[in-house]
Amino acid sequence: MTAAAYAVAGWLLLAGAYGIVRSRDIVHAVVCLSVAQSGSYVLLVAVGFQRGGVPPVFGSSLPPTTPVVDPVVQALTLTDVVVSATVTALLLALAVQIAKRHGTTDPDDLSTLKG
Repeated sequence: MTAAAYAVAGWLLLAGAYGIVRSRDIVHAVVCLSVAQSGSYVLLVAVGFQRGGVPPVFGSSLPPTTPVVDPVVQALTLTDVVVSATVTALLLALAVQIAKRHGTTDPDDLSTLKG
């Protein structure tokens, strides 16, 4: 199970990176960045996976040798999701402002900054 999760994480990262390199539009590059970031979610969940693990609630009557899942990995995944959503929203807002100001979102058609 975990080998497949590592393969999916790597594939998502590579597919997103390939899309960023090949994109001819800022919005497309932002979406590809989001796909690449989703590979990190899968990787973190695969790292934290433990077969037969139970939730880390120690008030129950579990034997001391029972494997538990590490909650830190789950917290890191949730933090990664929040940061990814924030970065995506910021980049899309910048893409909207670029489209309003320059009339295009093609990076090759954008004029140089004047200051």
